[in-house]
Amino acid sequence: MSTPPSPSIQPFQISIPESDLSDLQTRLRLTRWPDKEPVPDWSQGVPLTAIQDLCQYWQTTYSWRRCEALLNTYPQFLTTIDGVQFYFLHIRSKHEAALPMVLTHGWPGSILEFRHVIDRLVAPEKYGRDAKDAFHLVIPALPGHAFSSKPTEEGWDYHRTARAWAELMDRLGYAESGWVAQGGDWGAHVVASLGHQAPKGLRSVHMNSVFLEPRKEIQIPTENEEGEERAMHFQHVRDKGHCGYLIQQSTRPQTLGYGLADSPVAQAAWIYEKLRDWSHHDGDVETVFSKDEMLDTIMLYWLTNTGTSSGRYYWECKVVTTGYSIDMPVGVSWFPGDTSYGPKEWCERYYKNIVHWNEMDRGGHFAAWEVPDLFIAEICEWRNKLR
Repeated sequence: MSTPPSPSIQPFQISIPESDLSDLQTRLRLTRWPDKEPVPDWSQGVPLTAIQDLCQYWQTTYSWRRCEALLNTYPQFLTTIDGVQFYFLHIRSKHEAALPMVLTHGWPGSILEFRHVIDRLVAPEKYGRDAKDAFHLVIPALPGHAFSSKPTEEGWDYHRTARAWAELMDRLGYAESGWVAQGGDWGAHVVASLGHQAPKGLRSVHMNSVFLEPRKEIQIPTENEEGEERAMHFQHVRDKGHCGYLIQQSTRPQTLGYGLADSPVAQAAWIYEKLRDWSHHDGDVETVFSKDEMLDTIMLYWLTNTGTSSGRYYWECKVVTTGYSIDMPVGVSWFPGDTSYGPKEWCERYYKNIVHWNEMDRGGHFAAWEVPDLFIAEICEWRNKLR
């Protein structure tokens, strides 16, 4: 069964004009580079040699048409909800009894975060799993990201996005049969809001990111001192070395956007730094992501000119927490290379029915992309606890 025919849901295929790709090549060729950093590491940002190496590959070897062809193998659609046109993939399993699930990416991620798990979730029997673990997948792009349109009014935070996702799942016919939601980064915020709102048909939510307020939570005594220390450590690291992007995008995204819209190198470096810093590796990000995969994601932002509009999501979502009261079943899988942490005891203050909790020993912020095997195992374990 395909996406139900509806005048409000239209098929979509990606076809980037060749002139856009030629323009990119010209801009890369004419880049004016800054001077080399005076430090021997990444402490001042992306080193000059690292970004030049990536951009040299971008110019001489990378092929967008390969990525375009990959995305066009999936059923893609557009639908307008509350004034914003959303782009989404809708991949149904051949198993009619499969569980519908909406997967939500974050920033600077994209729908491509799920490229390595789609087939395994839709057709688990091909990968040694039982057909009862099959899912129907809905993978939308956040407002102002990729091929979703850019909001022209204020108010598009993760709560409003959650309401849009509920409407989308209803339009696809899943409100009656029941569905679940999963996400990380901004996707976790959308999912937490969904769990709190509890729209029709939503049975459970799963997050691979947890964002709480450690300085607030630590005021309440707990026996898990190790968990508290870990949470405070992550908060300290984030405050000291990784929050500049958040402050800029949550206060002045438009100013930042002029550089991101005009310079492909600026857009690449802005994303490349986060992919390197927020993934789990021993210093070489290419042991986790290939250059092609990183550039695929960078290209989704560049070709759709969404560096500014995606940054505005931070301006809209000034309250950065997944700490909302949720009564329905909740699953949490935490990966050590993530950017934040909240011990289970803290989460239980908000999530009244945690049916699955696991802290992994590898993987990072982009779990489905980095460690698809572990991600799928976690999703299936969470699902089994819902049966």
